[in-house]
Amino acid sequence: MATPRFIQLHREDSAALRRELISGLLAAPATVSPKFLYDALGSRLFDAITELPEYYPTRTERGILDVHAAAMARQIGPGRTLIDLGAGSGEKAARLFDVMRPVRYVAVDISVEYLRQALDSLQRQHPRIEMVGVGADFSSSLELPPEAGGGERLLFYPGSSIGNFTPEQALRFLRQARSVGGPGGALLIGVDLVKAKSVLELAYDDPLQVTAAFNLNLLRRLDALLGCDARIEDFAHVALFNEAESRIEMHLQARRALTLRWPGGERRLAEGERIHTENSYKYTVEGFDRLLRQAGYARTACWTDERRWFAVFLAS
Repeated sequence: MATPRFIQLHREDSAALRRELISGLLAAPATVSPKFLYDALGSRLFDAITELPEYYPTRTERGILDVHAAAMARQIGPGRTLIDLGAGSGEKAARLFDVMRPVRYVAVDISVEYLRQALDSLQRQHPRIEMVGVGADFSSSLELPPEAGGGERLLFYPGSSIGNFTPEQALRFLRQARSVGGPGGALLIGVDLVKAKSVLELAYDDPLQVTAAFNLNLLRRLDALLGCDARIEDFAHVALFNEAESRIEMHLQARRALTLRWPGGERRLAEGERIHTENSYKYTVEGFDRLLRQAGYARTACWTDERRWFAVFLAS
């Protein structure tokens, strides 16, 4: 039986992470990149969020793929290299293996160590598919090593993660995806759609406060990476829909006037002042189609659920 190959491109630079965090904390308003939400505990908390009844994106996207995967596969064709961006456990992509029939599966996540167990298991279940794990941070630049292989590529970017980018960043990412896809390449991408404000805000501020724990856990990351003195009890989780920007925003709001201190610096926060931790942009079908065409994709197709809460686009 074939065994997966692993290539680690990303090397964590603790000094660079510290500089990025400090720069964000000193900005006006204070901002921390959402990538810092995903330490080991944060990742487990996010997995729990996807099981909440209020958090519709994961199960809605899964339903779209289950119902329409055969139609997608007819347009895509078999024998491609399936490149799974932000693969995690690989579970979402694996549900497509039988219908898409890829010859190679390339799982991309920030750490190959996170991918090892998942790929070893998937390889035993699908011995005829060549598998490669790539440790890479594609948040700023999407590049793949030669080991990712050639042939026609299908890039898979599920979970509405494109919403974490600003529209300008999203356009840059989509252009990079088109380039990485190469001749005959295609992109299958999940996109969360605009809907009632009440539905959106409940999805990011659930009654069990799992999302609050996910957001507040960022303070522990600040303590670990900066030697900061942030205390969870000093902050509240805030999630709101910014209608003008068409995005959900998550913030950590100071419950009292306080000062965050770390070796060599500090940031004062007034009572009610916020640290901006994440955006999740929501699109219309027409708006995201225009973005794909701006990125250079000539053909697009789209499938949605019955309520039109979520969309899966195929672009080539």
